[in-house]
Amino acid sequence: MPKKIIKKYMPDHHTIKEHKYLQFFGTLLHDGNLWHFNRRSVSGAFAVGLFCAFIPLPMQMIFAAAIAITVRVNLPISVSLVWLTNPITMPPIFYASYKVGAFVLGQKALTSDYKPTAEWFSEQLDYIWEPFLLGSLICGIVSALLAYITIRLLWRLHIIRHIKERRLRLKSK
Repeated sequence: MPKKIIKKYMPDHHTIKEHKYLQFFGTLLHDGNLWHFNRRSVSGAFAVGLFCAFIPLPMQMIFAAAIAITVRVNLPISVSLVWLTNPITMPPIFYASYKVGAFVLGQKALTSDYKPTAEWFSEQLDYIWEPFLLGSLICGIVSALLAYITIRLLWRLHIIRHIKERRLRLKSK
């Protein structure tokens, strides 16, 4: 069931192969593992996508695509999950990442004059860049690990349930 829902909303692999920003990957996009929906591919794609979502770089989608191609996980899912950090969600997510980094470094987080705007962020960058980058890395790694383990576990539970239902159907015949 989840596989059908995911496939329904994912773009066709021919569309992605012909996307102008992904053309420099060339024939690497023709690897079948990039388009499969199996436990390994989907859980790895969630890990890659969420890790890249927390990394404060422009063009996160290309970064996610490059990692997905390198580790041979589902490309559409990896690239789609990067949009977790979009213009609406970016300020609170990156501020939380900054606070995590400040906590780990033992610094006091700037809170009194926080405004979730790009101007505040650019003005304070000299003061917050170290905890912000460390916090982003920590949040990216933790979210990637949690997503990977959760997807693997949910997939396994789904398969076990499916096998039990099949056994019950066969017994009742």
